[in-house]
Amino acid sequence: MKNSAKANVGIITGSGFDAFLKQLDPIPVETPYGKSVSLSITDIRGRKVAILARHGANHSIPPHRINYRANIFAMHLLGVKQILATNAVGAINRTLKPGTLIVPHDFVDFTKSRHTTFYDSAPIVHIDMSEPYCPDIRRTLIHAAKEHSEDIVDGGILVCTEGPRFETPAEISLFQRLACDIVGMTSLPEAVLARELAICYASICCVSNMASGLQPAQNMNDLTTITDKKRDVLEQVLKEAVPLLPSPRSCICATAVRDTALQWLDRHAKGIPFDDRCL
Repeated sequence: MKNSAKANVGIITGSGFDAFLKQLDPIPVETPYGKSVSLSITDIRGRKVAILARHGANHSIPPHRINYRANIFAMHLLGVKQILATNAVGAINRTLKPGTLIVPHDFVDFTKSRHTTFYDSAPIVHIDMSEPYCPDIRRTLIHAAKEHSEDIVDGGILVCTEGPRFETPAEISLFQRLACDIVGMTSLPEAVLARELAICYASICCVSNMASGLQPAQNMNDLTTITDKKRDVLEQVLKEAVPLLPSPRSCICATAVRDTALQWLDRHAKGIPFDDRCL
Protein backbone atom coordinates (compact mmCIF):
# COMPACT_ATOMS: atom_id res chain seq x y z
CA MET A 1 0.00 0.00 0.00
CA LYS A 2 1.26 3.49 -0.81
CA ASN A 3 2.04 5.49 2.33
CA SER A 4 0.20 8.50 0.88
CA ALA A 5 -2.97 6.49 0.26
CA LYS A 6 -5.48 7.64 2.88
CA ALA A 7 -9.23 8.05 3.02
CA ASN A 8 -11.73 8.71 5.79
CA VAL A 9 -14.80 7.30 4.03
CA GLY A 10 -15.21 3.86 2.47
CA ILE A 11 -17.72 2.48 -0.02
CA ILE A 12 -18.17 -1.28 -0.40
CA THR A 13 -20.10 -2.34 -3.47
CA GLY A 14 -21.48 -5.53 -4.90
CA SER A 15 -21.59 -6.44 -8.56
CA GLY A 16 -22.37 -3.99 -11.36
CA PHE A 17 -20.59 -0.93 -9.99
CA ASP A 18 -17.74 -0.81 -12.50
CA ALA A 19 -18.38 2.86 -13.23
CA PHE A 20 -17.21 3.71 -9.73
CA LEU A 21 -13.87 2.08 -10.43
CA LYS A 22 -13.16 3.22 -13.98
CA GLN A 23 -10.00 5.27 -14.49
CA LEU A 24 -8.95 4.75 -10.86
CA ASP A 25 -5.63 3.18 -9.89
CA PRO A 26 -6.19 -0.01 -7.86
CA ILE A 27 -4.26 -0.28 -4.60
CA PRO A 28 -3.41 -3.78 -3.32
CA VAL A 29 -3.45 -3.81 0.47
CA GLU A 30 -1.66 -6.43 2.57
CA THR A 31 -3.17 -7.03 6.00
CA PRO A 32 -2.53 -9.46 8.89
CA TYR A 33 -5.49 -11.40 7.49
CA GLY A 34 -4.22 -11.70 3.93
CA LYS A 35 -4.56 -9.48 0.90
CA SER A 36 -7.75 -7.55 0.40
CA VAL A 37 -9.34 -7.10 -2.96
CA SER A 38 -7.83 -4.04 -4.63
CA LEU A 39 -9.16 -0.68 -3.52
CA SER A 40 -9.30 2.60 -5.39
CA ILE A 41 -9.21 6.05 -3.84
CA THR A 42 -11.09 8.96 -5.31
CA ASP A 43 -12.47 12.34 -4.31
CA ILE A 44 -16.21 12.76 -3.87
CA ARG A 45 -17.21 16.36 -3.19
CA GLY A 46 -14.14 17.08 -1.11
CA ARG A 47 -13.99 13.80 0.80
CA LYS A 48 -11.33 11.16 0.15
CA VAL A 49 -13.18 7.89 -0.45
CA ALA A 50 -11.82 4.34 -0.65
CA ILE A 51 -13.93 2.18 -2.96
CA LEU A 52 -13.85 -1.61 -2.71
CA ALA A 53 -15.77 -4.12 -4.83
CA ARG A 54 -16.22 -6.99 -2.37
CA HIS A 55 -16.52 -9.65 -5.09
CA GLY A 56 -13.28 -8.54 -6.77
CA ALA A 57 -12.65 -7.92 -10.43
CA ASN A 58 -15.33 -9.28 -12.77
CA HIS A 59 -17.36 -10.55 -9.81
CA SER A 60 -14.92 -13.45 -9.39
CA ILE A 61 -15.26 -14.14 -5.64
CA PRO A 62 -18.42 -15.89 -4.37
CA PRO A 63 -19.97 -14.60 -1.13
CA HIS A 64 -18.73 -17.44 1.09
CA ARG A 65 -15.12 -17.01 -0.14
CA ILE A 66 -14.78 -13.25 0.35
CA ASN A 67 -11.97 -12.35 2.77
CA TYR A 68 -14.14 -10.05 4.85
CA ARG A 69 -11.52 -9.52 7.55
CA ALA A 70 -8.86 -8.45 5.03
CA ASN A 71 -11.27 -6.09 3.28
CA ILE A 72 -12.42 -4.33 6.45
CA PHE A 73 -8.91 -4.21 7.92
CA ALA A 74 -7.63 -2.70 4.67
CA MET A 75 -10.18 0.09 5.11
CA HIS A 76 -8.91 0.54 8.67
CA LEU A 77 -5.30 0.80 7.47
CA LEU A 78 -6.32 3.53 5.02
CA GLY A 79 -7.84 5.54 7.86
CA VAL A 80 -11.50 4.90 6.99
CA LYS A 81 -13.93 5.74 9.81
CA GLN A 82 -17.26 5.49 7.97
CA ILE A 83 -18.37 2.80 5.48
CA LEU A 84 -21.37 2.91 3.18
CA ALA A 85 -22.22 -0.46 1.63
CA THR A 86 -24.57 -1.70 -1.06
CA ASN A 87 -26.22 -5.12 -1.13
CA ALA A 88 -28.57 -6.92 -3.47
CA VAL A 89 -31.23 -8.76 -1.46
CA GLY A 90 -34.33 -10.86 -1.83
CA ALA A 91 -37.65 -9.77 -0.34
CA ILE A 92 -39.10 -11.90 2.46
CA ASN A 93 -41.63 -9.29 3.49
CA ARG A 94 -44.38 -9.47 0.86
CA THR A 95 -44.93 -5.70 0.96
CA LEU A 96 -41.49 -5.21 -0.62
CA LYS A 97 -41.12 -5.55 -4.36
CA PRO A 98 -38.18 -5.89 -6.77
CA GLY A 99 -36.59 -2.49 -7.29
CA THR A 100 -37.33 -1.30 -3.75
CA LEU A 101 -34.47 0.37 -1.87
CA ILE A 102 -34.24 -0.31 1.86
CA VAL A 103 -31.83 0.67 4.65
CA PRO A 104 -31.95 -2.14 7.25
CA HIS A 105 -31.74 -1.39 10.97
CA ASP A 106 -31.01 -4.90 12.26
CA PHE A 107 -29.81 -8.32 11.12
CA VAL A 108 -29.87 -12.05 11.79
CA ASP A 109 -26.74 -14.04 10.99
CA PHE A 110 -27.21 -17.48 9.39
CA THR A 111 -23.72 -17.72 7.89
CA LYS A 112 -21.73 -20.85 8.75
CA SER A 113 -18.04 -20.90 7.83
CA ARG A 114 -16.87 -17.28 7.77
CA HIS A 115 -14.30 -15.63 10.03
CA THR A 116 -16.64 -13.37 11.98
CA THR A 117 -14.29 -11.56 14.40
CA PHE A 118 -10.87 -9.98 14.76
CA TYR A 119 -10.79 -11.16 18.37
CA ASP A 120 -9.94 -14.86 18.23
CA SER A 121 -7.51 -14.42 21.14
CA ALA A 122 -6.90 -12.07 24.05
CA PRO A 123 -8.09 -9.45 24.65
CA ILE A 124 -11.55 -11.02 24.76
CA VAL A 125 -14.04 -8.50 23.40
CA HIS A 126 -17.84 -8.82 23.46
CA ILE A 127 -18.84 -6.04 21.12
CA ASP A 128 -22.22 -4.37 21.67
CA MET A 129 -24.61 -4.79 18.74
CA SER A 130 -27.72 -3.27 20.28
CA GLU A 131 -27.81 -0.90 17.30
CA PRO A 132 -26.10 -3.00 14.59
CA TYR A 133 -25.93 -0.37 11.85
CA CYS A 134 -24.59 3.15 12.41
CA PRO A 135 -27.61 5.40 13.07
CA ASP A 136 -25.90 8.45 11.56
CA ILE A 137 -25.04 6.71 8.28
CA ARG A 138 -28.53 5.22 8.11
CA ARG A 139 -30.09 8.66 8.43
CA THR A 140 -27.68 10.06 5.86
CA LEU A 141 -28.46 7.35 3.29
CA ILE A 142 -32.21 7.78 3.78
CA HIS A 143 -31.95 11.57 3.48
CA ALA A 144 -29.78 11.30 0.34
CA ALA A 145 -32.26 8.92 -1.28
CA LYS A 146 -35.19 11.22 -0.55
CA GLU A 147 -33.25 14.21 -1.88
CA HIS A 148 -32.73 12.18 -5.04
CA SER A 149 -36.53 11.75 -5.28
CA GLU A 150 -36.19 8.03 -4.67
CA ASP A 151 -38.63 6.06 -2.52
CA ILE A 152 -36.71 4.42 0.31
CA VAL A 153 -37.81 2.06 3.09
CA ASP A 154 -36.51 3.17 6.48
CA GLY A 155 -35.68 0.06 8.48
CA GLY A 156 -35.96 -3.67 8.13
CA ILE A 157 -34.34 -6.85 9.38
CA LEU A 158 -31.79 -8.46 7.06
CA VAL A 159 -30.96 -12.14 7.38
CA CYS A 160 -27.59 -13.12 5.92
CA THR A 161 -27.12 -16.67 4.61
CA GLU A 162 -23.98 -18.51 3.58
CA GLY A 163 -24.60 -18.92 -0.14
CA PRO A 164 -23.73 -19.32 -2.87
CA ARG A 165 -26.98 -21.25 -3.33
CA PHE A 166 -30.31 -19.55 -2.89
CA GLU A 167 -32.39 -20.37 0.15
CA THR A 168 -35.12 -23.02 0.16
CA PRO A 169 -38.81 -22.13 0.60
CA ALA A 170 -38.70 -23.77 4.04
CA GLU A 171 -35.78 -21.57 5.07
CA ILE A 172 -37.59 -18.47 3.87
CA SER A 173 -40.68 -19.55 5.80
CA LEU A 174 -38.50 -19.83 8.91
CA PHE A 175 -37.03 -16.39 8.34
CA GLN A 176 -40.54 -14.95 7.97
CA ARG A 177 -41.39 -16.34 11.40
CA LEU A 178 -38.25 -14.64 12.74
CA ALA A 179 -39.65 -11.32 11.43
CA CYS A 180 -36.93 -10.92 8.77
CA ASP A 181 -37.74 -8.62 5.87
CA ILE A 182 -34.90 -9.23 3.39
CA VAL A 183 -32.28 -11.88 2.73
CA GLY A 184 -28.77 -11.53 1.33
CA MET A 185 -25.36 -13.22 1.34
CA THR A 186 -22.79 -10.47 1.93
CA SER A 187 -23.75 -8.02 4.69
CA LEU A 188 -22.18 -10.20 7.35
CA PRO A 189 -19.69 -10.31 8.87
CA GLU A 190 -18.91 -6.89 7.34
CA ALA A 191 -21.11 -5.00 9.80
CA VAL A 192 -19.66 -6.80 12.83
CA LEU A 193 -16.03 -6.49 11.73
CA ALA A 194 -16.47 -2.78 11.13
CA ARG A 195 -17.92 -2.30 14.61
CA GLU A 196 -14.99 -4.24 16.11
CA LEU A 197 -12.65 -1.63 14.60
CA ALA A 198 -14.88 1.27 15.69
CA ILE A 199 -15.81 2.01 12.07
CA CYS A 200 -19.31 3.27 11.31
CA TYR A 201 -21.14 0.99 8.87
CA ALA A 202 -24.57 0.92 7.23
CA SER A 203 -25.97 -0.50 4.02
CA ILE A 204 -28.46 0.53 1.39
CA CYS A 205 -30.01 -2.56 -0.18
CA CYS A 206 -31.74 -3.08 -3.50
CA VAL A 207 -34.44 -5.73 -3.63
CA SER A 208 -33.60 -7.75 -6.73
CA ASN A 209 -36.18 -10.53 -6.36
CA MET A 210 -38.81 -12.11 -4.18
CA ALA A 211 -37.29 -14.82 -2.00
CA SER A 212 -37.68 -18.55 -2.69
CA GLY A 213 -41.25 -19.73 -2.37
CA LEU A 214 -42.59 -16.23 -3.07
CA GLN A 215 -41.96 -16.52 -6.82
CA PRO A 216 -41.85 -19.60 -9.08
CA ALA A 217 -38.03 -19.85 -9.34
CA GLN A 218 -34.85 -17.82 -8.94
CA ASN A 219 -33.48 -16.57 -12.25
CA MET A 220 -30.12 -14.76 -12.27
CA ASN A 221 -31.01 -12.87 -15.45
CA ASP A 222 -34.07 -11.38 -13.76
CA LEU A 223 -32.04 -10.46 -10.68
CA THR A 224 -29.30 -8.68 -12.59
CA THR A 225 -31.87 -6.84 -14.70
CA ILE A 226 -33.33 -5.24 -11.58
CA THR A 227 -29.97 -4.32 -10.06
CA ASP A 228 -28.74 -2.91 -13.37
CA LYS A 229 -31.78 -0.62 -13.51
CA LYS A 230 -31.08 0.67 -9.99
CA ARG A 231 -27.27 0.90 -10.27
CA ASP A 232 -27.19 4.53 -11.45
CA VAL A 233 -29.64 5.55 -8.73
CA LEU A 234 -27.57 3.85 -6.03
CA GLU A 235 -24.39 5.50 -7.28
CA GLN A 236 -26.02 8.91 -7.12
CA VAL A 237 -27.40 8.27 -3.63
CA LEU A 238 -23.93 7.25 -2.41
CA LYS A 239 -22.36 10.35 -3.95
CA GLU A 240 -25.05 12.51 -2.35
CA ALA A 241 -24.51 10.83 1.02
CA VAL A 242 -20.71 11.11 1.26
CA PRO A 243 -20.49 14.89 1.84
CA LEU A 244 -23.39 14.70 4.32
CA LEU A 245 -21.64 12.26 6.66
CA PRO A 246 -21.05 13.84 10.08
CA SER A 247 -17.50 14.78 11.01
CA PRO A 248 -16.40 14.49 13.74
CA ARG A 249 -18.42 11.44 14.70
CA SER A 250 -20.65 11.38 17.78
CA CYS A 251 -22.38 8.02 17.28
CA ILE A 252 -22.09 4.80 19.29
CA CYS A 253 -19.74 3.21 16.76
CA ALA A 254 -16.79 5.49 17.54
CA THR A 255 -16.51 4.28 21.15
CA ALA A 256 -18.01 0.80 20.77
CA VAL A 257 -14.87 -1.17 21.59
CA ARG A 258 -13.61 0.85 24.51
CA ASP A 259 -17.08 1.01 26.03
CA THR A 260 -17.48 -2.78 26.01
CA ALA A 261 -13.95 -4.11 26.57
CA LEU A 262 -14.09 -3.69 30.33
CA GLN A 263 -11.12 -5.95 30.95
CA TRP A 264 -8.93 -3.42 29.19
CA LEU A 265 -9.30 -1.14 32.22
CA ASP A 266 -7.30 -3.66 34.22
CA ARG A 267 -4.75 -3.95 31.42
CA HIS A 268 -4.39 -0.16 31.33
CA ALA A 269 -3.96 0.02 35.11
CA LYS A 270 -1.06 -2.41 34.82
CA GLY A 271 0.58 -0.30 32.13
CA ILE A 272 -0.42 -2.63 29.28
CA PRO A 273 -1.37 -0.55 26.20
CA PHE A 274 -4.72 -0.83 24.47
CA ASP A 275 -4.74 -3.14 21.46
CA ASP A 276 -3.93 -1.05 18.37
CA ARG A 277 -6.74 -2.62 16.36
CA CYS A 278 -9.16 -0.13 17.81
CA LEU A 279 -7.08 3.02 18.21
